[in-house]
Amino acid sequence: MARMSRKAVIFDLDGTLSDSIHSIKYSGDRTMELFGYGPFSVEQYKYFVGDGAANLVRRALKAGGDTQLVHFEEAYARYREIFRENCMYRVRPYEGIPELLAALKAQGIKIAVFSNKPHAETINVIETLFGKEYFDVIQGQKEEVAIKPSPEGVFQIFAQLKVTAADVLYLGDTATDMKTGKNAGIFTVGALWGFRERRELEEGGADVLIEHPLELLRYI
Repeated sequence: MARMSRKAVIFDLDGTLSDSIHSIKYSGDRTMELFGYGPFSVEQYKYFVGDGAANLVRRALKAGGDTQLVHFEEAYARYREIFRENCMYRVRPYEGIPELLAALKAQGIKIAVFSNKPHAETINVIETLFGKEYFDVIQGQKEEVAIKPSPEGVFQIFAQLKVTAADVLYLGDTATDMKTGKNAGIFTVGALWGFRERRELEEGGADVLIEHPLELLRYI
C-alpha cells in the first residue's frame, strides 16, 4: 500500500498503549474471590478483556462456574468500585510507545484514544502515564455510546478532530479493535506486543501487523 499523509492516529489503550493486565487481574481477582472464584491467570485475563468491563466480569464469572451469571449485578458493581481505585496498579506504557507518540506529535499528527475501559479510568490512565492534554481526544466506555466493535465512538472522534476515515490510522491489539477499524472504514494496524495472537488479528481483518510501536511510522 502506498504511503498516505495521515492526519490522526486512534489508539486502543489496554494491550496497545499500556501494559495494564496486572491492574485488570488484581481488580478481577479481588472481585471474584467474594464469590469463591479464581484467582485466574494473566493469560486468562488477556482473553477476558477487550469488550468492556461488563463482559470481562461475565467471562470471569463463567470461568469460575457461574454459567447462569447469578452474581453478575453484584460482581459488576463491585468490580467497578475496585477497579476505580486500582486502575493504575502496575500499569506502564509499552516500550517504544512514548517515542512513537512524540514522533507523531512532532509531525503534527493528532492522537486519540478509544477504549472499552470505563471513561473515567481511561482518562486517569492516559493522564497519569502521558500527562494532561497530551492526547487530543480521550474516549472511554460511556453508557450512551456503543462499545467496540461499533464504530460509533470512532465517528465521534472524527467529528472532534475534524477528519475523515481516509485521514486516520487505527492501532489495536485484538480482533475487536480490527473490526472496529474496519467498521469505521479506517486503515487498521494490529499490535503484536499486546494481549492477543497474530492469528486473531489476521482473522479480525488487520491491514498490517507490526511488532514494535515505531514501525507504525511506516504507514503515516
